[in-house]
Amino acid sequence: MQKNGFFITFEGGDGSGKTTIINMVYQQLLKDFPQKKIILTREPGASDNPLCVEIRNLLLNKDIKVDHRCEALLFAADRAQHVGLCLKPSLEEGALILCDRYIDSSIVYQGFARKLGVDQIWKINEFAMQGVLPDLTLFLMVRPEISSQRINNRLNQEGEHNRIDKEKEEFHKFVYDALNFQIKNDKLNRIVEINAEKTIDEVFCVVYEKIKKLILKNN
Repeated sequence: MQKNGFFITFEGGDGSGKTTIINMVYQQLLKDFPQKKIILTREPGASDNPLCVEIRNLLLNKDIKVDHRCEALLFAADRAQHVGLCLKPSLEEGALILCDRYIDSSIVYQGFARKLGVDQIWKINEFAMQGVLPDLTLFLMVRPEISSQRINNRLNQEGEHNRIDKEKEEFHKFVYDALNFQIKNDKLNRIVEINAEKTIDEVFCVVYEKIKKLILKNN
């Protein structure tokens, strides 16, 4: 597709600090590039789209049992809505978009961890994405044992959990291995691996420098 904007996605296993980092990056970009239209969004459940929010609520509801294929299709439906009403038109207008999860999450979680197959997941999402692929994808990598520890610490503090939080450590290992597979098979050279076991401030500095460098290079 023809586009003038820049699309950056953030990926990583649960407990990687991904959402904290992307919010820090967004706030800093607003200060450093006030002339740019900068959009912070997420999948599933883009907060400015009611249908996406409803799909997210279904996917994360710990009281609802969801068939794995149904789960994959719900993620793809959320993505189709997100691309059609937000990502594609915003990129055509020249926006810089930061997205918390995108196609790599579907491949990793549904294709690998749920064992539905990468090709199957790609096919249903290829239709949903309409040719919108990231210019840069940052993989925040945390070993599964560290991921599980961080999730448990969060649950102990918050006292709440969703359906994904309930997954066993074996599931998080599948996710970690699948993320590594994606990195090694990155034919478009868009994925950058980030060591997310460091402090939040250290991770932020590494991530932000890479993004800032790319923005300045493409201006």
